[in-house]
Amino acid sequence: MRITLLNPNTSRAMTAKIATAAREAAGPDVDIAAVCPDIGPAAIESHLDEVYAAAAVVELIERDLAAGGSDGYVVACFGDPGLDAARELVDVPVVGIAEAAMHVASLTGRSFAVVTTLTRTLGRAHDLVARYGMSGACVSMTGTGVAVLDLEDTEPAAVATIGEACERAVEHDRAHAIVLGCAGMADLCAQLTLRTGVPVVDGVAAAVGLVTAMSRMGIGTSKLDEYATPPRRLVAG
Repeated sequence: MRITLLNPNTSRAMTAKIATAAREAAGPDVDIAAVCPDIGPAAIESHLDEVYAAAAVVELIERDLAAGGSDGYVVACFGDPGLDAARELVDVPVVGIAEAAMHVASLTGRSFAVVTTLTRTLGRAHDLVARYGMSGACVSMTGTGVAVLDLEDTEPAAVATIGEACERAVEHDRAHAIVLGCAGMADLCAQLTLRTGVPVVDGVAAAVGLVTAMSRMGIGTSKLDEYATPPRRLVAG
């Protein structure tokens, strides 16, 4: 089985970190390929960045399809950019890391909190909580002020800030689980679980697990109506 992780920012260091987290979660017979675009934003931290990110997701899938395709795809950015468009392109499973993390967290307890990077991204996180039907389960969202690129090689100060936010979510908001709101936080799950005493969910690992399970079950993307292959319309310039 081959699963391709689509990192829509241009950071090679982040892509390598995401690949490591994915391979730790995947089974021994799962080949993980992690890719990122050649041009575009180095981090996805705004609505404008998300527009570029969505286009990158489409481009990366089309490039992979031209090379033979994969058994499933993971959109490895917490805003889940381009997720719907990606599902139009293929009939195999496509899962976003925010989507996966929230669903897995909801299975571990009655509530969860989202701990993410910049506060300006919280609006998008609220949108996704509502879209995925998690408004009743999500008890809080915290923007830590840690920039995405600070997570390429996570420094102790950033870890401390994220850890404190997770502790507050558990102690003050009674969150039964924590959802980490950035693919760059993937390597922090184990230590944050020990620190908080509750499950801490990384969306990369969660998405890989779900895509793997769906593929083994023979469940892909429905091609009825919304996610049917879109018509190609060429516009003369």
